[in-house]
Amino acid sequence: MRSAFSRTLRAMPTLLRVGVAETVAYRAEFLVWMLTSTMPLIMLALWTSVAAEAPFQDFTSADFVAYYLAVLIVRNLTGNWVAWQIAEEVRMGILSMRLLRPIHPFIAYAVLHISAVPFRSMIALPLCVILLLSSGASALTTEPLQIALLLPSILLAWLITFGIMFALGGTAFWITQNFGIVNFYFGLWSLLSGYLLPLALLPQALRTIAKWLPFHAMLGAPVELMMRHLSSAQVAELIGRQVAWAVASILIGLAVWRAGVRRFEAVGG
Repeated sequence: MRSAFSRTLRAMPTLLRVGVAETVAYRAEFLVWMLTSTMPLIMLALWTSVAAEAPFQDFTSADFVAYYLAVLIVRNLTGNWVAWQIAEEVRMGILSMRLLRPIHPFIAYAVLHISAVPFRSMIALPLCVILLLSSGASALTTEPLQIALLLPSILLAWLITFGIMFALGGTAFWITQNFGIVNFYFGLWSLLSGYLLPLALLPQALRTIAKWLPFHAMLGAPVELMMRHLSSAQVAELIGRQVAWAVASILIGLAVWRAGVRRFEAVGG
């Protein structure tokens, strides 16, 4: 166990350099990925027009500005494409080489995708400035506890997103073209995470269901910490739910991977 941990630590700098090199090498694809995550800007234009004359279900125009810019920031910092990467490596047979390496693929993929976060921050950080200086600043929370927990919440959101996408990528061991499953997941995530519209605008029954699914913990939770004034109990519940889903998503991702690799090795052997 200790030797595996020390091997992983020694490999971290190399994995980070590889991740940065891949991001730079495939900058066109990376730019396309970032541009396809700008749906919140379209929704921002729509809902600010709706609320221009009067608040819509307690959301003012400033609320919508702050909300959708916050969504875009969280999305850029927590999104990843590991499901597509795994599917492609399984389909092309490249995965065999990865399995021979001493680092568990979960860690290797995670470090590679973490290394892309600074590049996404080149978009996210300017948006933070816009968010603070624009009319949406009045909708941001000023609670010290929520501000302090914002970064941990974003990290937990990243872990949940990565764990679930890792599990979805693992379905490629059984289904060669698993993009339909990933696209179906993305549709659910878009609606139930708060990506397309605030959960407060959903029907009550759907809103209640969405709160207990992982999608809200992947995006809506850090956005709520940024905007809503929550009680200590609400903050604890929000973070607790994120921690639970982070643990569950990682365990599910590893379980799917183990079962898939056994099948992959049996077929390959």
